[in-house]
Amino acid sequence: MYRIRFHGRGGQGMKTASRILGTAFFLEGFEVQDAPRYGAERRGAPIFAYVRADRHPIRERGVIQRPDLVIVADDSLVPVPGAGVISGLDDHGILLINSEESADTWRHRLSIGSPILTVPDHSGDPAGQRFLGASCAGAAARLVGVISREHLIQAIGDEISALGTAAATASLVQANSDRALDAYEAMAAHAGCVSEGSGISAADYRSPDWVDLPSDPATVAAPAIHAGATSVEVRTGLWRTLRPVIDYSRCNHCWWVCSTFCPDGAIDVAADGEPRIDYDHCKGCMVCVAQCPPHAIEAISEQQAQRQETQAADRENSV
Repeated sequence: MYRIRFHGRGGQGMKTASRILGTAFFLEGFEVQDAPRYGAERRGAPIFAYVRADRHPIRERGVIQRPDLVIVADDSLVPVPGAGVISGLDDHGILLINSEESADTWRHRLSIGSPILTVPDHSGDPAGQRFLGASCAGAAARLVGVISREHLIQAIGDEISALGTAAATASLVQANSDRALDAYEAMAAHAGCVSEGSGISAADYRSPDWVDLPSDPATVAAPAIHAGATSVEVRTGLWRTLRPVIDYSRCNHCWWVCSTFCPDGAIDVAADGEPRIDYDHCKGCMVCVAQCPPHAIEAISEQQAQRQETQAADRENSV
């Protein structure tokens, strides 16, 4: 079965992309599911849509957890944990990002096992990339390698023409077809690189990870500013009531997300790719906890952290 997710922002046409791709699969003789996933969202909010396609009846339901292909229409969503762009991706799945950055740059940033492809959008459309959904559908159709140009164009006609009268939608169908074919041809070198994923057993189910943010009264935090130009000397970590702690066994060593989003520059990345937190100047804002895609950073109370440090020191002294 093919399992495909489209990620984008409200108004970028991800629902349209899933419908076009789903119809194209159907025209090729596949059983298909396609559906968007969003709430009462506004334009610009992260949303996603998904498509399942198989030669046999599809009995899976719900969100795709282990995608064979993830297509990202807006690269600013990649570091947003709530968007879930890289959720469930493994070495089998392929990540395609609409980005001006190179695939090598994204591989360096994310440090994940999934193959990464990029396709830049050169539309220059000031109206907000009106045909981005068709482009994403065209790229996906070529990457799966089982959808012909003819059925892709027919699917676009079927989906877009339903939006209005024939006269009103003729030019819209043509514009979407042109953009879809551009993306279809741009992915020619990677045609068929997406393979069908295996069945998913309920025995392999893993409950989702949750980010736990414990509360702790701020009774000891206080500023210690003595003079100007002494920011390095001021241990702003004294303000902290929650401490971020890195679980290196889960860390992707992406070097980019936590160190970039730390508002105080308190996270540095060593030459070996491991992030290091400067607790002298970490204020405990927990932005890194919220931003880390694999949830490799957890929050513990500062009192708990200090107790752990004391216990560790006592063990060392007793040896």
